[in-house]
Amino acid sequence: MTILRLRGREFRPGEFAIMAVVNRTPDSFFDRGRTYGFSAALEAVDGAVEGGADIVDIGGVKAGPGDEVDPAEEIRRVAGLVAAVRERHPDLIISVDTWRAEVGKVVAEAGADLLNDTWGGVDPDLARVAAEHRVGLVCAHAGRAVPRTRPHRVAYADVVADVIGYTVDLAGRAAAAGVPRESILIDPAHDFGKNTYHSLEVSRRLGEMTATGWPVLVAVSNKDFVGETLGGLPVDERHAGTMATLAVSAWQGARVFRVHDAASARAALGAVTRMRRGEHSEERTTVG
Repeated sequence: MTILRLRGREFRPGEFAIMAVVNRTPDSFFDRGRTYGFSAALEAVDGAVEGGADIVDIGGVKAGPGDEVDPAEEIRRVAGLVAAVRERHPDLIISVDTWRAEVGKVVAEAGADLLNDTWGGVDPDLARVAAEHRVGLVCAHAGRAVPRTRPHRVAYADVVADVIGYTVDLAGRAAAAGVPRESILIDPAHDFGKNTYHSLEVSRRLGEMTATGWPVLVAVSNKDFVGETLGGLPVDERHAGTMATLAVSAWQGARVFRVHDAASARAALGAVTRMRRGEHSEERTTVG
């Protein structure tokens, strides 16, 4: 496995980075607009840092279907917040969840360190922006879905093979375009272009993805596949299932964990670190 480098920080194999979610959206599936206001979003960032987040991922567009958000509105929601967070937390790694190159350019100039492309390269210019500004890039697998859609009856001959092939290809192309290789991550994107069976299969076989050598990000926090696996639990009852999935992912070598509760994730991953110490005593297996 390679060393992951973001904003001058290094995360070595066996070290975990916690990415806290802060959405400036009025219709987020999890917080339902609680952090849409600028002050509320900034306070949420402060809380995430206090809870042990290494990275804060700022989003301005709900992932699922909803009201149209054009690039100008997305920039209005996220760019000023990025600038304020950069001033308030100079050492914090700031990520922005966007698939649009024009948004990526503005937030990179405002101080973002990572562009989190959860829709899997639908705008190929986003990698060019990351290269130009020397920031990191998340290369995800969304089943080639159009952003903010829910594909019906999606099917794969082998979902894990598809995920690996697609994300590794994206990562390789990003590196060739000039994105710093040590700042590129791949993400299976649970529930994006996938049903619950697919997301569970990816979770069970995540070790095949981490074996590629690219740092793997997992974003499973409170997702539908967690609720459905536990008998149809609503969003606010998926915490335990989320922590279990994080632990399984960490054990298989995932490196970055996108979560809504940074403090709980840090505690869960700390337990994994201590358990792994006996198996890999030669590694530095501290939480990053």
